[in-house]
Formats: sequence, C-alpha cells, structure tokens
Amino acid sequence: MSIIKIDMNSPEFQAELEKTVRFTDKVINQFNWEYNPEDMINEGVQMGLARNKMMYNKRFCPCFMVEEVDGKPRSVEDRICPCTPAIEKEIPTEGVCHCQIFCTPEYAAKKRIELGMEEVVHQHSRGLTKEECEVLVNNSELDSDELVSLLEARELGMVNFKLVDVREHMEWQMGHIKGADQLIPTSSFFNTLNESKLQKDENIIVYCHVGSRSAHVARILKDMGYTKIGNLTHGIVSYGGTIER
Repeated sequence: MSIIKIDMNSPEFQAELEKTVRFTDKVINQFNWEYNPEDMINEGVQMGLARNKMMYNKRFCPCFMVEEVDGKPRSVEDRICPCTPAIEKEIPTEGVCHCQIFCTPEYAAKKRIELGMEEVVHQHSRGLTKEECEVLVNNSELDSDELVSLLEARELGMVNFKLVDVREHMEWQMGHIKGADQLIPTSSFFNTLNESKLQKDENIIVYCHVGSRSAHVARILKDMGYTKIGNLTHGIVSYGGTIER
C-alpha cells in the first residue's frame, strides 16, 4: 500500500507528541489564547502537528495539504503553526484559528455554552425523496446534516456515491465517518488515488478535519477530469452523525 503509516503507540511518536503538547501550551500562553473546549479537536490537531514534524521536520498545520516544491516540503499557504493567517486575521476577526485548536477566551466561553445546548437538543432530519437525493449528491459543498441524510438514503438504496477521507492514516484510526468508503491521504494522494479505482463519472464526496485539505483535493480531482465531486464544507469536526473509532 502507498499510504504512509505512523505508529501512534511508538515511543518515537509519543515523544514527539509530548513535545508538541508543550509547544501548543507555549503558544497558548504567548498569545493569551485558549484551547478549543472540544478536547477531540485539540488532540487531533496536536497529533497532526506531531505527525508532520516527524514526516517533514516542520509543524505544518495538519488541516492543509503539504506539497513538494523545488524538492522541499511546503504547506499550502505556508501554514506553519502558529501560522500568520491565524495570528493576523482568523483569531482577531473570527475568534478561532482555521484548525480550531486556538481561540480567544470569548470564543471558548461561547463554545462551551453551545456544547451544553447540544447535549439537550437533537434535531432529526426528515427522509429525502429520491429526487432530492439526486440534487443534493451533486452539490459541490455539503454540510453535516446533508451528508447524514445522504448516508441514510444510500443505506436505503436511493442514491449512490463514494465517501472518501483525505486525512492521514493516523487520523482515520482516531475516528472516521461511519460509511466512509476509502482513505486517500493527502501525503500519498496520487499513488493512493491510482490504487483506489474511483471512476471519473461517479459521485464522490471528500472530507478532512475542517474542510481545507478536502477542498484542495476536490479542485485537484476536478482538474484531473473527475466530474462529480462534493466536499464536506467544515470537515469531520462539524459532523453530527456516527463516528467509528
């Protein structure tokens, strides 16, 4: 297989993860930020930073694709944690960085309230008609409720599509959307894509952590002639359906 696999339980990775946690703690203190109240998001980003440090010797933001430029690894938009866009724009204006690990105290307080509300409020989607399924599955951007509905409809034989995770093998092991058909990591994208046997005329929905890598992958697939590509806009962190671990 072409998928790059790093053993999360290896002493080498655990040592790098400890260094990364100390690093993110230092960033929090330096900028007077807070961690996201959702521990799963923070753990996922910290593990991604540690993975990238081992693979590329730099803590590239795990939510962005890493490409080789002039023989050297380079993150899309030069995203190295803590990245300039987060410091200068995202956190001052939106309260949270793109990967969602770092946020302002105000954002964190609001998020804790929202999480408390979600514990007592649960929305049930109505079933889609076959016609609605066909329209929805051809959208270029999908939200959590739409993907949940499409997966339910697929189980009933009302619609066909492939759900592809473009995160890394380690992230897949930590948790992936129930119903995901394939893992095609961005670190070994082209080789794994060739092995995947995806058809250029079938409906394909891609997802990652927060939607950045998958959006980039969607553009690449379209350039390669894949005609029906959808993206889970805000990634697995926004997904309200079942996660398999």
